[in-house]
Amino acid sequence: MRRALCICASLALALQGCRAPSAPDNAQPAASASADANASADAREAANTLDLGPWRENVDGLITDALAKGRSYAMLEELCRVAPLRLSGSKGAERAVAWAEATMRAIGLENVRLEPCLVPHWERGSIERLEMRELDARENLRILALGGSVATPKGGLRAGVIEVKSFEELEQRADEARGKFVFFNRPMDPGNHDCFAAYGGAVDQRSAGAMRAARAGAVGAIVRSMTMRLDDSPHTGAMNYAADGPRIPAVAISTLGAERLSQRIAAGERFELELELDCRTLPDAPSHNVVGEIVGREAPHEIVVVGGHLDAWDVGHGAHDDGAGCVHALEAARLILARGLRPRRTIRVVLFMNEENGTRGARAYYADHASEMEHHVLALESDAGGFTPRGFSTDASAPVLRQLSDVAELVARTGANNVFPGWGGVDIGPMAASGVVLVGYRPDDERYFDHHHSERDTIDQVHPRELAHGAGAIAGLIYVVADLPERLARNPLKAQPQR
Repeated sequence: MRRALCICASLALALQGCRAPSAPDNAQPAASASADANASADAREAANTLDLGPWRENVDGLITDALAKGRSYAMLEELCRVAPLRLSGSKGAERAVAWAEATMRAIGLENVRLEPCLVPHWERGSIERLEMRELDARENLRILALGGSVATPKGGLRAGVIEVKSFEELEQRADEARGKFVFFNRPMDPGNHDCFAAYGGAVDQRSAGAMRAARAGAVGAIVRSMTMRLDDSPHTGAMNYAADGPRIPAVAISTLGAERLSQRIAAGERFELELELDCRTLPDAPSHNVVGEIVGREAPHEIVVVGGHLDAWDVGHGAHDDGAGCVHALEAARLILARGLRPRRTIRVVLFMNEENGTRGARAYYADHASEMEHHVLALESDAGGFTPRGFSTDASAPVLRQLSDVAELVARTGANNVFPGWGGVDIGPMAASGVVLVGYRPDDERYFDHHHSERDTIDQVHPRELAHGAGAIAGLIYVVADLPERLARNPLKAQPQR
Protein backbone atom coordinates (compact mmCIF):
# COMPACT_ATOMS: atom_id res chain seq x y z
CA MET A 1 0.00 0.00 0.00
CA ARG A 2 2.79 2.43 0.90
CA ARG A 3 4.54 1.78 -2.43
CA ALA A 4 1.30 2.33 -4.38
CA LEU A 5 0.71 5.69 -2.66
CA CYS A 6 4.26 6.81 -3.48
CA ILE A 7 3.79 5.96 -7.17
CA CYS A 8 0.39 7.71 -7.33
CA ALA A 9 1.80 10.84 -5.69
CA SER A 10 4.69 10.92 -8.13
CA LEU A 11 2.37 10.58 -11.12
CA ALA A 12 0.15 13.38 -9.82
CA LEU A 13 3.15 15.68 -9.54
CA ALA A 14 4.21 14.82 -13.09
CA LEU A 15 0.71 15.56 -14.50
CA GLN A 16 0.52 18.83 -12.63
CA GLY A 17 3.84 19.87 -14.17
CA CYS A 18 2.50 19.10 -17.66
CA ARG A 19 -0.70 21.17 -17.28
CA ALA A 20 0.50 24.31 -15.52
CA PRO A 21 1.26 26.95 -18.19
CA SER A 22 3.13 29.19 -15.78
CA ALA A 23 5.38 26.44 -14.51
CA PRO A 24 9.11 26.92 -15.09
CA ASP A 25 10.77 25.00 -17.89
CA ASN A 26 12.37 22.55 -15.46
CA ALA A 27 9.13 21.58 -13.66
CA GLN A 28 8.45 18.43 -15.62
CA PRO A 29 12.04 17.16 -15.49
CA ALA A 30 12.04 17.66 -11.72
CA ALA A 31 8.77 15.76 -11.39
CA SER A 32 10.04 13.05 -13.69
CA ALA A 33 13.23 12.80 -11.66
CA SER A 34 11.12 12.38 -8.53
CA ALA A 35 9.07 9.67 -10.18
CA ASP A 36 12.23 7.93 -11.35
CA ALA A 37 13.73 8.10 -7.86
CA ASN A 38 10.58 6.63 -6.31
CA ALA A 39 10.43 3.94 -8.96
CA SER A 40 14.06 3.06 -8.26
CA ALA A 41 13.37 2.88 -4.53
CA ASP A 42 10.38 0.62 -5.20
CA ALA A 43 12.49 -1.57 -7.43
CA ARG A 44 15.16 -1.88 -4.73
CA GLU A 45 12.56 -2.75 -2.10
CA ALA A 46 10.94 -5.28 -4.44
CA ALA A 47 14.37 -6.85 -5.02
CA ASN A 48 14.74 -7.32 -1.25
CA THR A 49 11.27 -8.86 -0.87
CA LEU A 50 11.28 -12.65 -0.78
CA ASP A 51 8.66 -14.92 -2.32
CA LEU A 52 8.31 -17.41 0.52
CA GLY A 53 5.41 -19.43 -0.81
CA PRO A 54 7.54 -22.52 -1.51
CA TRP A 55 8.53 -22.79 2.18
CA ARG A 56 5.23 -21.98 3.87
CA GLU A 57 3.93 -25.54 4.17
CA ASN A 58 7.18 -26.97 5.51
CA VAL A 59 7.63 -24.18 8.05
CA ASP A 60 4.07 -24.64 9.26
CA GLY A 61 4.78 -28.36 9.57
CA LEU A 62 7.92 -27.71 11.61
CA ILE A 63 5.96 -25.61 14.09
CA THR A 64 3.14 -28.17 14.32
CA ASP A 65 5.66 -30.96 14.88
CA ALA A 66 7.42 -28.94 17.60
CA LEU A 67 4.14 -28.60 19.48
CA ALA A 68 2.59 -32.01 18.81
CA LYS A 69 5.61 -34.29 18.54
CA GLY A 70 8.38 -32.22 20.05
CA ARG A 71 11.21 -33.47 22.25
CA SER A 72 12.65 -30.18 23.47
CA TYR A 73 11.38 -30.48 27.04
CA ALA A 74 12.41 -34.14 27.30
CA MET A 75 15.91 -33.19 26.15
CA LEU A 76 16.07 -30.35 28.67
CA GLU A 77 14.91 -32.65 31.47
CA GLU A 78 17.67 -35.07 30.56
CA LEU A 79 20.38 -32.37 30.45
CA CYS A 80 19.29 -30.98 33.81
CA ARG A 81 19.32 -34.48 35.32
CA VAL A 82 22.68 -35.53 33.85
CA ALA A 83 24.54 -32.25 34.36
CA PRO A 84 22.66 -29.71 36.50
CA LEU A 85 25.85 -27.98 37.71
CA ARG A 86 28.05 -27.48 34.65
CA LEU A 87 30.36 -24.54 35.21
CA SER A 88 33.41 -24.60 32.93
CA GLY A 89 36.15 -26.92 34.14
CA SER A 90 33.84 -28.96 36.36
CA LYS A 91 32.83 -32.62 36.19
CA GLY A 92 29.31 -31.39 35.40
CA ALA A 93 30.63 -29.59 32.32
CA GLU A 94 32.37 -32.80 31.21
CA ARG A 95 29.10 -34.72 31.57
CA ALA A 96 27.27 -32.02 29.60
CA VAL A 97 29.76 -32.32 26.74
CA ALA A 98 29.31 -36.10 26.64
CA TRP A 99 25.51 -35.69 26.75
CA ALA A 100 25.52 -33.17 23.91
CA GLU A 101 27.69 -35.37 21.68
CA ALA A 102 25.49 -38.42 22.30
CA THR A 103 22.30 -36.41 21.71
CA MET A 104 23.56 -35.01 18.40
CA ARG A 105 24.34 -38.51 17.20
CA ALA A 106 20.98 -39.82 18.39
CA ILE A 107 18.98 -37.19 16.48
CA GLY A 108 20.91 -37.89 13.27
CA LEU A 109 23.31 -34.98 12.91
CA GLU A 110 26.35 -35.51 10.69
CA ASN A 111 30.01 -34.68 11.29
CA VAL A 112 29.47 -34.70 15.06
CA ARG A 113 32.67 -33.73 16.81
CA LEU A 114 34.24 -32.18 19.89
CA GLU A 115 36.30 -29.06 19.22
CA PRO A 116 38.80 -28.33 22.02
CA CYS A 117 39.12 -25.16 24.06
CA LEU A 118 40.95 -24.36 27.30
CA VAL A 119 38.63 -22.90 29.95
CA PRO A 120 38.87 -21.25 33.38
CA HIS A 121 38.34 -23.52 36.37
CA TRP A 122 36.91 -21.81 39.44
CA GLU A 123 35.30 -23.64 42.35
CA ARG A 124 32.83 -22.12 44.81
CA GLY A 125 33.85 -24.18 47.81
CA SER A 126 31.62 -25.02 50.75
CA ILE A 127 31.73 -21.85 52.87
CA GLU A 128 29.71 -18.74 51.98
CA ARG A 129 28.89 -16.75 55.09
CA LEU A 130 27.96 -13.10 55.57
CA GLU A 131 26.78 -11.87 58.97
CA MET A 132 25.88 -8.51 60.45
CA ARG A 133 27.63 -8.42 63.82
CA GLU A 134 26.69 -6.15 66.72
CA LEU A 135 28.33 -7.14 70.01
CA ASP A 136 27.23 -10.75 70.47
CA ALA A 137 24.23 -10.48 68.10
CA ARG A 138 24.48 -12.02 64.63
CA GLU A 139 22.16 -11.71 61.63
CA ASN A 140 22.84 -13.90 58.62
CA LEU A 141 22.47 -12.55 55.06
CA ARG A 142 22.17 -14.90 52.09
CA ILE A 143 24.97 -14.57 49.54
CA LEU A 144 26.74 -16.32 46.67
CA ALA A 145 30.38 -15.74 45.84
CA LEU A 146 30.81 -14.10 42.44
CA GLY A 147 32.48 -16.28 39.85
CA GLY A 148 36.23 -15.75 39.94
CA SER A 149 36.32 -14.27 43.44
CA VAL A 150 39.24 -14.92 45.73
CA ALA A 151 38.61 -16.45 49.15
CA THR A 152 38.76 -14.62 52.45
CA PRO A 153 41.38 -15.54 55.03
CA LYS A 154 40.37 -18.61 57.02
CA GLY A 155 37.90 -17.55 59.68
CA GLY A 156 36.70 -14.61 57.61
CA LEU A 157 37.05 -10.84 57.34
CA ARG A 158 35.37 -8.41 59.72
CA ALA A 159 34.94 -4.72 58.94
CA GLY A 160 32.52 -1.84 58.65
CA VAL A 161 30.55 -1.12 55.48
CA ILE A 162 29.58 1.82 53.29
CA GLU A 163 26.72 1.78 50.79
CA VAL A 164 27.08 3.36 47.33
CA LYS A 165 24.87 3.51 44.24
CA SER A 166 27.53 4.33 41.64
CA PHE A 167 31.24 4.26 40.92
CA GLU A 168 31.19 8.06 40.97
CA GLU A 169 29.86 8.00 44.53
CA LEU A 170 32.55 5.50 45.48
CA GLU A 171 35.26 7.81 44.13
CA GLN A 172 33.83 10.71 46.14
CA ARG A 173 33.79 8.59 49.31
CA ALA A 174 37.04 6.72 48.74
CA ASP A 175 38.44 7.80 52.11
CA GLU A 176 35.42 6.25 53.86
CA ALA A 177 35.79 3.02 51.89
CA ARG A 178 39.35 2.32 52.99
CA GLY A 179 39.48 -0.74 55.25
CA LYS A 180 35.72 -1.44 54.87
CA PHE A 181 33.34 -3.45 52.74
CA VAL A 182 31.73 -1.56 49.84
CA PHE A 183 28.06 -2.40 49.33
CA PHE A 184 26.91 -1.66 45.77
CA ASN A 185 23.14 -1.20 45.94
CA ARG A 186 21.91 0.19 42.62
CA PRO A 187 18.85 -1.88 41.63
CA MET A 188 17.86 -2.83 38.12
CA ASP A 189 15.55 -0.04 36.94
CA PRO A 190 11.93 -1.30 37.21
CA GLY A 191 10.80 1.59 35.01
CA ASN A 192 12.67 0.21 32.03
CA HIS A 193 10.32 -1.89 29.88
CA ASP A 194 13.32 -3.83 28.49
CA CYS A 195 14.56 -6.12 31.25
CA PHE A 196 17.85 -6.78 29.46
CA ALA A 197 18.46 -3.03 29.23
CA ALA A 198 17.68 -2.74 32.96
CA TYR A 199 20.20 -5.51 33.62
CA GLY A 200 22.76 -3.71 31.48
CA GLY A 201 22.23 -0.57 33.55
CA ALA A 202 23.16 -2.32 36.80
CA VAL A 203 25.51 -5.20 36.00
CA ASP A 204 28.68 -3.08 35.95
CA GLN A 205 28.50 -3.23 39.77
CA ARG A 206 28.92 -7.00 39.60
CA SER A 207 31.50 -7.14 36.84
CA ALA A 208 33.72 -4.26 38.02
CA GLY A 209 32.65 -3.55 41.59
CA ALA A 210 35.45 -5.51 43.28
CA MET A 211 38.04 -3.89 41.05
CA ARG A 212 36.78 -0.38 41.88
CA ALA A 213 36.40 -1.12 45.58
CA ALA A 214 39.91 -2.57 45.77
CA ARG A 215 41.28 0.56 44.14
CA ALA A 216 39.70 2.57 46.98
CA GLY A 217 41.33 0.34 49.60
CA ALA A 218 38.23 -1.68 50.54
CA VAL A 219 38.55 -5.20 51.98
CA GLY A 220 35.61 -6.72 50.09
CA ALA A 221 32.72 -6.02 47.70
CA ILE A 222 29.04 -6.85 48.25
CA VAL A 223 26.74 -6.45 45.24
CA ARG A 224 22.95 -6.39 45.10
CA SER A 225 21.73 -9.35 43.03
CA MET A 226 20.83 -8.64 39.41
CA THR A 227 17.07 -9.17 39.61
CA MET A 228 13.95 -7.08 40.14
CA ARG A 229 12.39 -9.85 42.18
CA LEU A 230 12.41 -9.23 45.93
CA ASP A 231 13.35 -12.54 47.54
CA ASP A 232 16.10 -14.28 49.46
CA SER A 233 17.77 -16.08 46.53
CA PRO A 234 21.10 -14.49 45.61
CA HIS A 235 22.19 -14.40 41.94
CA THR A 236 25.82 -15.08 41.08
CA GLY A 237 27.72 -14.09 37.93
CA ALA A 238 31.13 -13.26 36.55
CA MET A 239 33.36 -10.54 37.94
CA ASN A 240 36.78 -9.17 37.00
CA TYR A 241 39.97 -8.00 38.66
CA ALA A 242 42.54 -5.57 37.34
CA ALA A 243 45.56 -7.53 36.12
CA ASP A 244 47.94 -5.42 38.19
CA GLY A 245 45.65 -4.52 41.09
CA PRO A 246 44.72 -5.99 44.47
CA ARG A 247 42.13 -8.76 44.61
CA ILE A 248 39.42 -8.66 47.24
CA PRO A 249 36.55 -11.12 47.82
CA ALA A 250 33.25 -10.31 46.11
CA VAL A 251 29.74 -11.66 46.70
CA ALA A 252 26.18 -11.15 45.52
CA ILE A 253 23.61 -10.57 48.24
CA SER A 254 19.93 -11.42 47.86
CA THR A 255 17.60 -8.49 47.21
CA LEU A 256 15.88 -9.00 50.58
CA GLY A 257 19.29 -9.05 52.22
CA ALA A 258 20.26 -5.89 50.33
CA GLU A 259 17.11 -4.14 51.57
CA ARG A 260 17.79 -5.22 55.15
CA LEU A 261 21.42 -4.11 55.04
CA SER A 262 20.49 -0.77 53.46
CA GLN A 263 17.84 -0.12 56.12
CA ARG A 264 20.30 -0.66 58.96
CA ILE A 265 22.88 1.59 57.35
CA ALA A 266 20.27 4.30 56.76
CA ALA A 267 19.15 4.05 60.39
CA GLY A 268 22.69 4.79 61.53
CA GLU A 269 23.03 1.51 63.41
CA ARG A 270 26.52 0.59 64.54
CA PHE A 271 27.49 -2.87 63.32
CA GLU A 272 30.15 -4.68 61.30
CA LEU A 273 30.02 -7.33 58.62
CA GLU A 274 31.83 -10.63 58.77
CA LEU A 275 32.43 -12.46 55.48
CA GLU A 276 33.94 -15.89 54.96
CA LEU A 277 34.51 -17.66 51.60
CA ASP A 278 36.65 -20.65 50.63
CA CYS A 279 36.33 -20.43 46.83
CA ARG A 280 39.43 -21.01 44.68
CA THR A 281 40.78 -20.75 41.14
CA LEU A 282 42.53 -23.80 39.68
CA PRO A 283 44.64 -24.06 36.50
CA ASP A 284 42.77 -23.82 33.22
CA ALA A 285 41.08 -27.06 32.18
CA PRO A 286 40.57 -28.73 28.80
CA SER A 287 37.01 -28.72 27.50
CA HIS A 288 35.09 -28.65 24.22
CA ASN A 289 32.53 -27.01 22.02
CA VAL A 290 30.17 -29.66 20.62
CA VAL A 291 29.38 -29.45 16.90
CA GLY A 292 27.09 -31.34 14.54
CA GLU A 293 25.60 -30.64 11.11
CA ILE A 294 22.85 -31.12 8.59
CA VAL A 295 25.02 -31.04 5.48
CA GLY A 296 23.61 -28.89 2.70
CA ARG A 297 22.47 -30.54 -0.53
CA GLU A 298 23.76 -27.92 -2.99
CA ALA A 299 26.15 -25.54 -1.18
CA PRO A 300 27.48 -27.53 1.78
CA HIS A 301 30.36 -25.07 2.22
CA GLU A 302 27.89 -22.29 3.09
CA ILE A 303 26.92 -22.45 6.75
CA VAL A 304 24.05 -21.32 8.95
CA VAL A 305 25.03 -21.65 12.63
CA VAL A 306 22.48 -22.19 15.40
CA GLY A 307 23.45 -22.65 19.02
CA GLY A 308 23.51 -21.81 22.70
CA HIS A 309 26.01 -22.25 25.53
CA LEU A 310 26.42 -25.57 27.26
CA ASP A 311 28.01 -24.30 30.48
CA ALA A 312 25.92 -22.91 33.34
CA TRP A 313 26.51 -21.57 36.82
CA ASP A 314 26.94 -23.97 39.71
CA VAL A 315 23.55 -23.23 41.31
CA GLY A 316 20.16 -24.38 40.08
CA HIS A 317 19.96 -26.47 36.90
CA GLY A 318 20.87 -23.88 34.29
CA ALA A 319 17.49 -24.68 32.75
CA HIS A 320 16.70 -21.27 31.25
CA ASP A 321 20.36 -20.16 31.11
CA ASP A 322 21.19 -21.77 28.85
CA GLY A 323 19.83 -25.29 28.77
CA ALA A 324 16.83 -23.90 26.92
CA GLY A 325 19.06 -22.40 24.23
CA CYS A 326 20.94 -25.67 23.76
CA VAL A 327 17.76 -27.69 23.28
CA HIS A 328 16.28 -24.98 21.03
CA ALA A 329 19.21 -25.56 18.67
CA LEU A 330 19.13 -29.35 18.96
CA GLU A 331 15.37 -29.58 18.58
CA ALA A 332 15.34 -27.20 15.61
CA ALA A 333 17.79 -29.47 13.80
CA ARG A 334 15.89 -32.62 14.84
CA LEU A 335 12.60 -31.20 13.55
CA ILE A 336 14.15 -30.42 10.17
CA LEU A 337 15.61 -33.92 9.88
CA ALA A 338 12.38 -35.58 11.09
CA ARG A 339 10.47 -34.01 8.20
CA GLY A 340 13.03 -35.31 5.72
CA LEU A 341 14.22 -31.83 4.82
CA ARG A 342 17.74 -31.08 3.62
CA PRO A 343 18.31 -27.40 2.85
CA ARG A 344 20.66 -26.05 0.19
CA ARG A 345 23.21 -24.91 2.79
CA THR A 346 24.65 -26.62 5.83
CA ILE A 347 23.00 -26.03 9.19
CA ARG A 348 25.63 -26.30 11.90
CA VAL A 349 24.61 -26.76 15.53
CA VAL A 350 27.25 -25.41 17.92
CA LEU A 351 26.94 -25.77 21.69
CA PHE A 352 29.56 -23.41 23.08
CA MET A 353 31.54 -23.91 26.28
CA ASN A 354 32.43 -21.15 28.78
CA GLU A 355 30.06 -18.33 27.90
CA GLU A 356 29.45 -17.55 31.56
CA ASN A 357 32.95 -16.76 32.77
CA GLY A 358 35.36 -16.39 29.88
CA THR A 359 33.92 -16.89 26.35
CA ARG A 360 36.80 -19.23 25.58
CA GLY A 361 34.57 -21.49 23.48
CA ALA A 362 33.33 -18.60 21.35
CA ARG A 363 36.86 -17.38 20.71
CA ALA A 364 38.12 -20.89 19.96
CA TYR A 365 35.32 -21.48 17.43
CA TYR A 366 36.08 -18.21 15.66
CA ALA A 367 39.81 -18.95 15.52
CA ASP A 368 39.37 -22.56 14.43
CA HIS A 369 36.94 -21.63 11.65
CA ALA A 370 38.54 -18.38 10.50
CA SER A 371 39.03 -19.74 6.98
CA GLU A 372 35.29 -20.54 6.77
CA MET A 373 33.97 -17.21 8.00
CA GLU A 374 33.35 -15.82 4.53
CA HIS A 375 31.02 -18.79 4.01
CA HIS A 376 29.10 -18.32 7.26
CA VAL A 377 25.79 -16.90 6.05
CA LEU A 378 24.11 -16.32 9.42
CA ALA A 379 24.59 -17.27 13.07
CA LEU A 380 21.63 -17.51 15.47
CA GLU A 381 22.02 -17.78 19.23
CA SER A 382 19.38 -18.60 21.82
CA ASP A 383 20.49 -17.33 25.24
CA ALA A 384 17.52 -15.52 26.75
CA GLY A 385 15.53 -18.37 28.27
CA GLY A 386 12.75 -20.69 27.26
CA PHE A 387 9.83 -18.29 27.60
CA THR A 388 7.12 -17.32 25.08
CA PRO A 389 8.60 -16.21 21.73
CA ARG A 390 8.56 -12.50 20.95
CA GLY A 391 10.87 -12.29 17.93
CA PHE A 392 14.48 -11.97 16.83
CA SER A 393 17.06 -9.19 17.12
CA THR A 394 19.75 -8.79 14.48
CA ASP A 395 22.71 -6.70 13.41
CA ALA A 396 21.77 -7.21 9.74
CA SER A 397 21.76 -4.34 7.27
CA ALA A 398 18.38 -2.77 6.49
CA PRO A 399 17.79 -4.82 3.30
CA VAL A 400 18.64 -8.11 5.02
CA LEU A 401 16.58 -7.15 8.07
CA ARG A 402 13.59 -6.75 5.74
CA GLN A 403 14.27 -10.19 4.27
CA LEU A 404 14.52 -11.74 7.72
CA SER A 405 11.26 -10.01 8.63
CA ASP A 406 9.64 -11.65 5.62
CA VAL A 407 10.94 -15.05 6.73
CA ALA A 408 9.78 -14.47 10.30
CA GLU A 409 6.22 -13.92 9.08
CA LEU A 410 6.17 -17.64 8.31
CA VAL A 411 6.53 -18.34 12.06
CA ALA A 412 3.98 -15.72 13.10
CA ARG A 413 1.79 -18.19 14.94
CA THR A 414 4.58 -18.79 17.44
CA GLY A 415 4.69 -15.06 18.23
CA ALA A 416 8.26 -14.70 16.93
CA ASN A 417 7.55 -12.61 13.82
CA ASN A 418 8.99 -9.35 15.19
CA VAL A 419 12.49 -8.79 13.77
CA PHE A 420 14.26 -5.68 14.98
CA PRO A 421 17.79 -4.21 15.11
CA GLY A 422 19.85 -5.39 18.06
CA TRP A 423 22.34 -7.81 19.56
CA GLY A 424 22.96 -11.36 18.36
CA GLY A 425 24.66 -13.00 21.32
CA VAL A 426 27.91 -13.41 23.26
CA ASP A 427 29.06 -16.67 21.68
CA ILE A 428 28.41 -15.66 18.08
CA GLY A 429 29.68 -12.12 18.72
CA PRO A 430 33.24 -12.66 17.41
CA MET A 431 31.84 -13.54 13.97
CA ALA A 432 30.61 -9.96 13.50
CA ALA A 433 34.18 -8.93 12.67
CA SER A 434 33.95 -11.13 9.55
CA GLY A 435 30.63 -9.74 8.36
CA VAL A 436 28.49 -12.69 9.45
CA VAL A 437 24.86 -11.69 10.03
CA LEU A 438 24.04 -12.29 13.71
CA VAL A 439 20.58 -13.05 15.08
CA GLY A 440 19.43 -13.44 18.67
CA TYR A 441 16.27 -15.32 19.61
CA ARG A 442 14.16 -13.07 21.86
CA PRO A 443 11.51 -14.61 24.09
CA ASP A 444 9.49 -12.68 26.65
CA ASP A 445 11.95 -11.38 29.25
CA GLU A 446 9.69 -10.36 32.15
CA ARG A 447 10.56 -13.41 34.28
CA TYR A 448 14.05 -14.20 32.99
CA PHE A 449 15.96 -12.34 35.69
CA ASP A 450 13.82 -13.94 38.41
CA HIS A 451 15.82 -17.11 37.66
CA HIS A 452 19.06 -15.97 36.00
CA HIS A 453 22.23 -17.28 37.72
CA SER A 454 20.33 -18.43 40.80
CA GLU A 455 19.05 -21.53 42.56
CA ARG A 456 15.64 -20.76 41.01
CA ASP A 457 16.82 -21.65 37.48
CA THR A 458 15.40 -25.17 37.57
CA ILE A 459 13.58 -27.39 35.11
CA ASP A 460 10.19 -26.88 36.77
CA GLN A 461 10.40 -23.16 35.91
CA VAL A 462 10.35 -23.94 32.16
CA HIS A 463 6.97 -24.40 30.48
CA PRO A 464 7.06 -27.21 27.91
CA ARG A 465 4.83 -25.42 25.42
CA GLU A 466 6.72 -22.12 25.58
CA LEU A 467 9.96 -24.03 25.00
CA ALA A 468 8.44 -25.91 22.05
CA HIS A 469 7.16 -22.72 20.43
CA GLY A 470 10.68 -21.33 20.55
CA ALA A 471 12.17 -24.43 18.94
CA GLY A 472 9.57 -24.31 16.18
CA ALA A 473 10.22 -20.64 15.47
CA ILE A 474 13.97 -21.15 15.31
CA ALA A 475 13.60 -24.24 13.12
CA GLY A 476 11.46 -22.33 10.64
CA LEU A 477 13.82 -19.37 10.42
CA ILE A 478 17.09 -21.27 10.01
CA TYR A 479 15.58 -23.77 7.56
CA VAL A 480 14.39 -21.05 5.18
CA VAL A 481 17.61 -19.01 5.45
CA ALA A 482 19.62 -22.17 4.71
CA ASP A 483 17.40 -23.06 1.75
CA LEU A 484 16.98 -19.72 -0.07
CA PRO A 485 18.22 -19.77 -3.68
CA GLU A 486 20.52 -16.80 -2.97
CA ARG A 487 22.45 -16.41 0.26
CA LEU A 488 21.81 -13.38 2.43
CA ALA A 489 24.11 -10.41 1.89
CA ARG A 490 26.98 -10.09 4.36
CA ASN A 491 27.48 -7.22 6.77
CA PRO A 492 30.43 -4.83 6.34
CA LEU A 493 33.59 -6.12 7.99
CA LYS A 494 34.25 -4.77 11.48
CA ALA A 495 37.47 -4.21 13.37
CA GLN A 496 38.22 -6.88 15.96
CA PRO A 497 37.59 -5.64 19.52
CA GLN A 498 40.67 -5.12 21.66
CA ARG A 499 40.90 -7.51 24.60
